Amino acid sequence: MTAKSRQHTPQIVSSAHLVSEKGAETSELEYGLIVASNAFNRWMARCMSAAGVKDMAPVEVSLLHHVNHRDRKKKLADICFVLNIEDTHIATYGLKKLVKAGYVKSEKIGKEVFFSATDKGSALCLRYREVREQCLIEALAESGLENRAISEAAQLLRTISGLYDQASRSAASL
Repeated sequence: MTAKSRQHTPQIVSSAHLVSEKGAETSELEYGLIVASNAFNRWMARCMSAAGVKDMAPVEVSLLHHVNHRDRKKKLADICFVLNIEDTHIATYGLKKLVKAGYVKSEKIGKEVFFSATDKGSALCLRYREVREQCLIEALAESGLENRAISEAAQLLRTISGLYDQASRSAASL
């Protein structure tokens, strides 16, 4: 796309004051990330509600799925690292709620506490998967989006995540 044709394409941004000659596309991307993040969080909560558990926060849904992942015990630090949760208190609070509800169990081994899904938690993850297949996966297939495009978007998001992490470290040192 040429600079001239770009001038005629309206930019959809959330913060026009951040748009610059060097970063107009970044502002568009950031708006897309905000909207997608909010939509994904809403989806996780509503999918879990349809799976049978009302009022589970998106972070708790993420925690449950990750703790259930590969049926392995996981330490808090590893959970936070994989999910890119900076504030361990958020993860600790979510895990405590999941333990109290009976979806996750904790076990102290030496000085470390490990978390794993209970049978009840694993069954809930499977119900979530069924709702996900019915409501989302089928819709994605019908939308014409190809699996390759979805995979490429996922790779782009991981790359962008790394760039934002690096930029946040740079900003913290200013």
